[in-house]
Amino acid sequence: MFPNSSNLGRPPFPPKHQQQSTFFNKLPLNMPPTLLSHQQIIDAQFNFQNAALSRALLSRNLAPIPAVTPQPMTYGNGSPVHTSDAPTLFRGRKRLSEQSIPHDVKRQRFNSHHSETVVNQAVPLPEERRCSFPGSIQSPLFRAHYTPDLTGCVPPLRDTLFPDPIETTLPVAKDKLSQQVLELFQACQQQTYDLNRKELCRTELQREIQRIFPQSRLFLVGSSLNGFGTRSSDGDLCLVVKEEPVNQKTEARHILSLVQKLFSTKLSSYIERPQLIRAKVPIVKFRDKVSCVEFDLNVNNVVGIRNTFLLRTYAYIENRVRPLVLVVKKWASFHDINDASRGTLSSYSLVLMVLHYLQTLPEPILPSLQKNYPESFDPTMQLHLVHQAPCTIPPYLSKNGSSLGDLLIGFFKYYATEFDWSHQMISVREAKAIPRPDGIEWRNKFICVEEPFDGTNTARAVHEKQKFDIIRGEFLKSWQVLRDKKDLNCILPLRTTMQKR
Repeated sequence: MFPNSSNLGRPPFPPKHQQQSTFFNKLPLNMPPTLLSHQQIIDAQFNFQNAALSRALLSRNLAPIPAVTPQPMTYGNGSPVHTSDAPTLFRGRKRLSEQSIPHDVKRQRFNSHHSETVVNQAVPLPEERRCSFPGSIQSPLFRAHYTPDLTGCVPPLRDTLFPDPIETTLPVAKDKLSQQVLELFQACQQQTYDLNRKELCRTELQREIQRIFPQSRLFLVGSSLNGFGTRSSDGDLCLVVKEEPVNQKTEARHILSLVQKLFSTKLSSYIERPQLIRAKVPIVKFRDKVSCVEFDLNVNNVVGIRNTFLLRTYAYIENRVRPLVLVVKKWASFHDINDASRGTLSSYSLVLMVLHYLQTLPEPILPSLQKNYPESFDPTMQLHLVHQAPCTIPPYLSKNGSSLGDLLIGFFKYYATEFDWSHQMISVREAKAIPRPDGIEWRNKFICVEEPFDGTNTARAVHEKQKFDIIRGEFLKSWQVLRDKKDLNCILPLRTTMQKR
């Protein structure tokens, strides 16, 4: 699924002085993809969904629900795309309808100042069930051969056109609060159907953008792939146009202005509200009417590729991590402190804050992956190797047996009463709170969260004391209430949150 790019074996960028990169000599080229027609894919999806749903209804004595007939819509190239509100069966749960989800601008996720060599490689798929998305160009995604280390605990990214039967084991909940956290996680975690919609949009947009930038590649990154996505998560896209770093103030803005023009003219039938956000790392923010997903698109901020797979590893090496992160993200969104564009915390910063807390417990639940496996998370590693790291990391066996409920209470307590906001910086890389640097990026900032690879401040958007006081106040109030009531509904209305997904 990531990175997705076309024409494996051809240089992704114009050769310099007619010299072709030697990187492509390393790639396997002898594994042809299995191509399915669009109608075969749609028929298979709905036969699977309706059959599975019928079995679930019979086994659970639920009221019968009529089978859903797909309603085709089209992207600009005329390829029909299924966007019905049909449910995808997942652990017995049913998606009732598409919700209108407010969009949180996530400017802080991509902030690399470093030069990196971008290469054209694919995340491995198992040899079975390979197929191309409808209307897509033949992709190396379906040719790469990879045998994962059997000791690894992180599931490799694979073809998502059909639900994966392998499920990650979840922790056992022995108290009410822990059970509430688990139920919220199971109801709101991103499902196969959600990821399919994002990937199909990425495929179609890459085709159109390559008409302007023929050698470019469009990558899906962020929460969609890092294990912390929800049903309502937006999509993050990284447009890589060349090997060299791009000046974000000038060149990136110019490229994005051309992309915005493309979206608002030729693609206006299925792309709506394209808006160029002139942030430190500029983005085009838009909504895909076919998939009903909000997207942020940046240019050449490839640090997002590295942190996607670092976070994916943290997400799966300990089974309490993903439920805890999801409930914190939902809590922050409900309390209006999860929007970097409005001076509060980005989702990326919130994830790093949860990981940091789990690393700093007297008996840690997470290690520093960058310290324990420096060769797997080397910030200078070529990007075509980055995706392999999660598949080789074994589970982390912590002696800490705390329940999800106790960990959630402890999370709020840590940031409400223990962490020194004035003098310390949150560092997942070091697995501890470290003194703030003296650099200009850290001065006069109320919250300092270190980006694990490029060392920038992912929470730099929190630059007003009023917003910081609100954020810290929410941590304090939630800790006090949850400590006394032990009921998640007291700080987050579960029924409403589950309905929004």
